[in-house]
Amino acid sequence: MVPVHLADVTYPEFHPLAGEDGIVLAFAIRHPEGLVLVDTGIGEGDAWVDEHYRPRVRDIGEALRGAALEPAAVRTIVHTHLHFDHCGQDNAFPGVPIVVQRAEREVADVAGHTVPGLVGFPGARYELVDGDSEIAPGVSVLATPGHTIGHQSVVVRTDDGLVLIVGQAAQDARSFATGEADESVKRLRALEAERIHFSHDRAVLRRRAPVARA
Repeated sequence: MVPVHLADVTYPEFHPLAGEDGIVLAFAIRHPEGLVLVDTGIGEGDAWVDEHYRPRVRDIGEALRGAALEPAAVRTIVHTHLHFDHCGQDNAFPGVPIVVQRAEREVADVAGHTVPGLVGFPGARYELVDGDSEIAPGVSVLATPGHTIGHQSVVVRTDDGLVLIVGQAAQDARSFATGEADESVKRLRALEAERIHFSHDRAVLRRRAPVARA
C-alpha cells in the first residue's frame, strides 16, 4: 500500500485549522487484479476552492508514476467520502468503478456538500454499497459515519496483519489515538490494526508489540 501525495492546502478562516497548512493524500493498494486507488485528491479550476484553500495540486497521473505506479493499472477507486479534496481527480479515470456508500452518493447532490461537477461527471461509474462490503479479495470497506453521513474506511488484509485507511474518520493520528472517540473511531480502534493511515496526516500509527513479562 503506497501513500500518494496529491496536494497541499492552507486552511481558510472558517476551518478549525484556520491558517495552518495541510496535506492531501491518496492511497494506492497493489492487488493482483490491479491497483485499488483510495481517493483522488483535489482537482483544478474551481474558483471557490482556489480562493479559500489555496491548493497546490499535483496531477494524479504524475503522482502515481512518481511512485512507480502506472495510472492505467487503476481498476477500482474507493472514496472515503465525496468532499472536494477526496474526489477531485476522478475524471482522470473515466469508466473505472467508483465504490462509495449509497448515503454518501445521495448527499453529494445536496448543495454545499462538495464542488458541483465533481460527482456525476461524464464517464463516472459508481458502485454503491450499503454498509460493510468486500470490494476485492482482501480489501473491504467499513461504514464509519461521522465526518460525513456516508463516510467509509478501508481495511486491507496483508501477510503482516490489518492495514487501515481511515480517511477522515479522524483528522490525524493524534486525535485517533488519544482524542474523544465517536462510535466509528471506537470501532476502528477495536480492530487493532498493524498500521493506520490518514488522509490529512503523513503520520502512520503502528500497533505496539505486547510487553514481555518476566
